[in-house]
Formats: sequence, structure tokens, C-alpha cells
Amino acid sequence: MHYDLAICGSGLFGSVIAYEAIKKGKKVIVIDKRSHIGGNIYTEKKDNIDIHKYGAHIFHTSDKRIWDYINSFATFNNFINTPIANYKGKLYPMPFNMNTFYAMWGVITPKEAEERINSERAEIKGEPRNMEEQAISLVGRSIYEVLVKGYTEKQWGRSAKELPPEIIKRLPVRLTFNNNYFSDRYQGIPEDGYTAIIEKMLSGAEIVLDTDFLYEKEEWKKRADIVLYTGCLDAYFGYSEGKLQYRSEIFEEIRLEEENHQGIAVMNYTDRETPWTRIIEHKHFNNASSPVTWISREYPVDYEKTGEPFYPVNDERNSALYSKYKALSEKEQNVVIGGRLAEYRYYDMDKTIAAALELAERIL
Repeated sequence: MHYDLAICGSGLFGSVIAYEAIKKGKKVIVIDKRSHIGGNIYTEKKDNIDIHKYGAHIFHTSDKRIWDYINSFATFNNFINTPIANYKGKLYPMPFNMNTFYAMWGVITPKEAEERINSERAEIKGEPRNMEEQAISLVGRSIYEVLVKGYTEKQWGRSAKELPPEIIKRLPVRLTFNNNYFSDRYQGIPEDGYTAIIEKMLSGAEIVLDTDFLYEKEEWKKRADIVLYTGCLDAYFGYSEGKLQYRSEIFEEIRLEEENHQGIAVMNYTDRETPWTRIIEHKHFNNASSPVTWISREYPVDYEKTGEPFYPVNDERNSALYSKYKALSEKEQNVVIGGRLAEYRYYDMDKTIAAALELAERIL
């Protein structure tokens, strides 16, 4: 059978474009190597709790057009992300705000907090040479040592002194008692989970799971007028120019015979000794009613350990390599690329939708 559009990947990016194509009467097929649709926003219900299988996904945006778009597929609750940082058993509110500064230094007024931060920032002279110096120049040494250093070194698998300063371009400092992690106007979690959204987007498309598009990519290209590829771009070209670097995650799901384990959806573990970066307690996303609870511990690991790419390592070497693959992709006939993997960048969900809608406008 011939298709108007073949999409490699059933994540949010590909699913938005599939939906827009189906609206226009296009015949669409979606191929995914996983056993489920939804990519990394896939959710699965256990004990009446929606489990975020690939880490916490909290929708947030200041773009009303995007908020209205995603709300056409689901009813969102009023969840506000107010994570807690756990450093060697002591708790600090996140992001960095007056509650954090009071817990750390006992300061009460914004002026006191600002003076303390400015005095600590002053130790960095000139242009920061690495991620450690960049962070200290933004928030001072105390906050860096307690809330940034260990978490970041676990996340990237190397010393902060070996990481480029671009890893942390900015660290928000709020001189208010506001624990809302996001500053966007709209925020929430879909009441029925994210998988239900993807199911609606893909309604009318043919779906092929447990299938690696790359094994038969030439055949898929023959069977469709347009191919949308959302996977790793280096893999598409058989790593001909070298491999792009990623960091990956292992998610350890644990069912606990207790009603409430940590009292909050997201708790970051910022000391270097704790092997996981955070614990997610899923029931708090939707205030799910259940006598048990489910948590997920997140362990950052090398990409080679899992084969699942999560975070691109956007340093100078990888950016240059990606540019080579991007140039190759532009020579492909009837193939377009898009999404976080194909574009080798981190996308928030609202930006994913906006980029997908823009691409759909161009190619459909």
C-alpha cells in the first residue's frame, strides 16, 4: 500500500504532524521501534496511578495557541511543579528563591539574599572557563556546591570542571517566596495521562510497532510521498561521519505498600553520593486515590548502556558533527526531519508542538 506520509516515531512531534495530515485527508502510517506509542511522554496506569514511564512530563507554556491546541485533546488539571532538593538529608525548595535562601543561610529579606549571592559570585574573575565557574558566577559557591554540582556531575557523568560553561547558560534566581518551578502562564498534567492524547492524535493512522524503520528505510521511502524521520540523525546515515553523543537514563519503578512516600511529585537528590538524580512519586501528579504508591528512581548512565538517547551533549564537537549530518539530510529526496532526536536538541513539549505545527504547514 502507498501512503501520503510515513512517520518514523510516534512521539509528540510525529503524532502532531500525523494528526494534521489526517485532518487533510492524507493516508498516514506511523512506524515505531518501541512496543507502544507516545515516545517519551508515554504513560501507563497502575493501581489507578498514571506512571510517567520516561520521567516526569509537566506541560507548561506561555503560548495560549499551544495551550488551547493541547487542551483540545485532553482535560488538564492544575498541577504546579514545586520540586524539593534533598542534599544529604536536608531539604531545599526549588527553584532558587527566598525559601531556598532562608533554608540555606537564614536570610529573610531579598536584599540580604542578593548581597550574599553577589559576594560569592565575586570569586570568579573574567570569562568562566568551565561549567563550575559558570555556575558560581551566576549563583555563588554555596548554592553551587549544595544544589548544582553533584546533580550536574551525575547527570553528565563527569566533573563539572570538565564540562563546558554552555551546559548552564542561566540559573534563575528569584528574590520572592515563589516555589513554582515554571514561570509560564499555563501549566498542568492531562487527567487521563499523555497516552490518551497520542491515541487521539493517531486515530485514523496505520500504526506499526516493534519495528525499526532504519532496517527497511529505503522500502519505506518508496511507499510514501513524504517520509518524516524523528530518530537519531547519525543512525539514519549509518554513523558515516561518526557518532553523536547522548546521555541516557535508567528508570527504576518501585511499587510501595504505603499511601504517600515523599509527599511531592519530584524530589531531586543533589549530593554526588546518592546514585540517582531524582525520585518521582507519580500519584502526586494527579492526586490519584490509591492505598499504594509508585515511585521511579532516575539513574543517568552512558548512552551505550541502554541504547536509549535522552539528552544530547551539545558541545562544540557534537554540534559540528550534527551540522554534517544536517547537510546530508537536506540532500535526501522526499525525506524531512524533525523532533528532539533528529534535530539533536532538547525540546519542551510546547516547543515540540509549535515546531511540529510549523513543519506541518510547510509539507502538507
